[in-house]
Amino acid sequence: MPVTDEAIEKIKAMIVSGELGPGARLPREADLAERLGLSRNSLREAVKALSLIRVLDVRQGDGTYVTSLDPHLLLDAMTFVVDFHRDDTVLEFFEVRRILEPAATAMAALTMTDEEIDGLRGVLAELDPEPDVEALVANDLEFHRRVAVGSGNTVLCSLIEGLSGPTTRARIWRGLTQEGAVARTIEQHTAICDAIAARQPDVARSWATVHVAGVEEWLRSALGTAGD
Repeated sequence: MPVTDEAIEKIKAMIVSGELGPGARLPREADLAERLGLSRNSLREAVKALSLIRVLDVRQGDGTYVTSLDPHLLLDAMTFVVDFHRDDTVLEFFEVRRILEPAATAMAALTMTDEEIDGLRGVLAELDPEPDVEALVANDLEFHRRVAVGSGNTVLCSLIEGLSGPTTRARIWRGLTQEGAVARTIEQHTAICDAIAARQPDVARSWATVHVAGVEEWLRSALGTAGD
């Protein structure tokens, strides 16, 4: 194992064991290196790597701290990678959304409060009967964000939010080119919201699957046509 990787593993073990909890300050570099049997250089490289993925927070003149380890914070690294996706991988993002979002929607049907459901209906009510594509996509993103938050699972919510960006252009493309896309989106969002409000997780899951899979299948067909 490379020395830097070994250093990362040793620091990670301290965090996982609870010896270093969220917000804890790491010992002085010289003391920690001696304790872990590492060179100060390899420890420094490990700290740099862990700070890049938001596990550690290096504060100049103050010290190095474990971050809050909040899932949303830790998954920022995944979002950074996702932002560099190629257009030919966008279908793969939709495939992952098709797996995750129905599960989150089913959970939301059981965990969303009445106030949160009212907020979800409010998002639907904000949309004009004949919105432009940009307004529709913005509304679509907010609708899905609220459902994800409503699942009550912060890790799942962060994953879904991280996958939203790479699919935005495809959603706009669909809205511009597919006949009936706007009406279909509004209809399916309403059905999802109704199922959540009725506390019917299986129905909510089914509608979410239909909704995401519909965009995915349209894109698959469109890309196939473009490649001919």
